[in-house]
Amino acid sequence: MRVLLATAGSRGDVEPFFSLAVVLREAGHVVRVAAPDDPDAGGGVDAVSLGVSFADLAQAVAAAGGVRAFREHIRPAMSTILGRVVEEAVRWQPDVIVAHPKLLTVPVVAAHLGVPYLTVELTPVLTPTSEFPAAGVLNRSFGPVINRLSYRAAAVGARMFAADIRAAKERLGVPGSQQLPSPAGSLVAVSPTLLPRPADWPSTAHLTGDWPRPPDRESTLDETVRDFLADDAPFLYAGFGSMRGGDAATRAEAIVDGARRAGLRALLSTGWGGLEPPHRCLGGDVLVVSSVPHTVVFPRAAVAIHHGGAGTVHAAARAGTPSVLVPFLADQPFWARLLRRTGLTGAPLHRDRLTATGVQAAVADAADRRAAVERVAERMRAENGAATAAAVIVKVAVGASAS
Repeated sequence: MRVLLATAGSRGDVEPFFSLAVVLREAGHVVRVAAPDDPDAGGGVDAVSLGVSFADLAQAVAAAGGVRAFREHIRPAMSTILGRVVEEAVRWQPDVIVAHPKLLTVPVVAAHLGVPYLTVELTPVLTPTSEFPAAGVLNRSFGPVINRLSYRAAAVGARMFAADIRAAKERLGVPGSQQLPSPAGSLVAVSPTLLPRPADWPSTAHLTGDWPRPPDRESTLDETVRDFLADDAPFLYAGFGSMRGGDAATRAEAIVDGARRAGLRALLSTGWGGLEPPHRCLGGDVLVVSSVPHTVVFPRAAVAIHHGGAGTVHAAARAGTPSVLVPFLADQPFWARLLRRTGLTGAPLHRDRLTATGVQAAVADAADRRAAVERVAERMRAENGAATAAAVIVKVAVGASAS
C-alpha cells in the first residue's frame, strides 16, 4: 500500500508525521512524507519538499506583522504549499492520503485520484464536541452550544484560500460545482490519558494517542549538553520551540534568576527566538543551546518550563516531568487549561510578565505535582498512538479498494 503523509507547519506539525511514517514503513507499506523543507525533520524517511521553510516564514511574519504579514508572506507561502501537495500526490499516485488540516487542496486531489483521505488533528480543532471548544478558537468553555459552534472556525479559515482550491479543481479537471469528498475519518493524535474521548464524538473520530518521535540516543547530543547532563545537580529546562515575540531577554533572565532561587541549574533552549538570555545572567550553572531532544533531556529535568504546544505537553508528561506552562497562542491555552483542570500543572504564567519570584513559586508548585505526573507517564508509556493510527489508515485504504 502506498501512503502519502502530508503536513505543513513548524516542528510540532511535522515530527509526528515522520514518526507515523516510520511505523507504517516497518509494517511493510510504501510511505512518502510531503512536508516543509525545514532541515533535519526526516530521519531517513522518504520525503519531498512543499517548498516553504516555516522557520524562514516565521522570521518574515514577525518582521512584517499584522495584515501585511498575511498578504506578503503567509498567503503566498500557503499558495505554494497548496499547489505543491497537489503536484506531489498526482505524481506519486498514493492509495490513501493522510493530511494536516492546513492542506486544503487534499480533498480535490483525492477526488481526482479516487482515493480516500484522512485528516489529522494534532490538537482538537475539527471534530465538534459540546464538552470543550475548538483549541485555539475560544479560551474557555462557553457551554455546549457555543463549544460546538466554535469548530466552524476551520471552515471560515478555509474560505481565505478558496482561490487555491478553485485553482486545484481547474488544474485537475474537477468540476467547480462538484462537491468534494468528506474525509474517511479523523486521526486525533492526542493521548486519551490526557484527554478522555468526548462522549459525543462520531465513530469516524479516532483518538489514537500521540505519535512521539523515537527516543534519541545520548550519543547524538552535543558534547556540552552531555557534560551538563552528566552533572548530578538538578536543573530546570526552559524552551518555547517555534514561539517568539515580546521581550525574550527579560523572559530568559527571569527564568534563570527563578531557577537559581529554586536551587536549580538552567538549560535554556532558545528555539526560534522565544528566549534570548542577556550575558549578565549567564554563568556556570546555565547552558544555552538552540535546541535539544526532549526524549533525552526531559526525563532528567526537575521541571520543564515551556509554551504548552501539543508535542511538548505530551513529551513532558510521558517523561514524568512536571511542567510550568507559559502559553503564547493557538492551542497552547487549551493545553494549559486542560492540564490545570486535571491537576498536572498550576496556573500558567504570562509570557510577558515573568518574574524571578513567580518562576520560583511555579517551580515549587510543579515539584509538588511530580507524583501525579509520574502516574500519568506510566499510563502514557503503555499507549502506541502511531500503531493505532496506522491500523486505521490500513483499514480505510483496504475498505476503499474493496468497494
